[in-house]
Amino acid sequence: MALVRRQISPHAARLRRERTEAEHRFWQAVRNRQADGFKFRFQHTLAPYVVDFACLEAMLVVEIDGGQHDPEVDRRRTEFLKARGFRVIRFWNNDVLQNLEGVIAVLRAELAKPAD
Repeated sequence: MALVRRQISPHAARLRRERTEAEHRFWQAVRNRQADGFKFRFQHTLAPYVVDFACLEAMLVVEIDGGQHDPEVDRRRTEFLKARGFRVIRFWNNDVLQNLEGVIAVLRAELAKPAD
C-alpha cells in the first residue's frame, strides 16, 4: 500500500520552516489535541490564504500577529474567512510569549462556544 502525502503549498512550507518563537510556543501548547481534544493544523491553507492555526472541527482560525501585519490585509482575510463560516481570533506575539497560559485560557473559552 502506497503512503499518501498531503501536499502543502510552497508558501505554507516556508512559513512552517520560518516560524516565529510565538508560533512555536503556541503550537507546542495545542498540537496533538492538547487543547481540550481539538485538532489544530499549523500554517494551513484555506483558499487563497495560509492561516497560522486552524481547527476545522470548531471552524476556528487563530492568528499570531507581530509587527509585520497590515491591518487592511488582515481585515480582508478575516472577512473572507468569516464569510465561509470560520471564527477568527488574534493574539499578539508578545501575548503568547509573556502570557501563554492566558492565551490558552482565551482559546479554550472560544473552543467551548458552539461553531456557527
